[in-house]
Amino acid sequence: MTDAQVGLSIATPVIVIFAVTLYRMGVLQRTGVVSAVLAAGAIAASLFLQK
Repeated sequence: MTDAQVGLSIATPVIVIFAVTLYRMGVLQRTGVVSAVLAAGAIAASLFLQK
């Protein structure tokens, strides 16, 4: 694993946890959380699979 892939493996779950936390605090709506999780997952998958 490269350094970038390790960083993505760490950053993506942090983004998801942060989005869920903001949802529980009432800051984000459900659609915002879903958008953030899907975007983070798509970007991480795209960058992880690239060389």
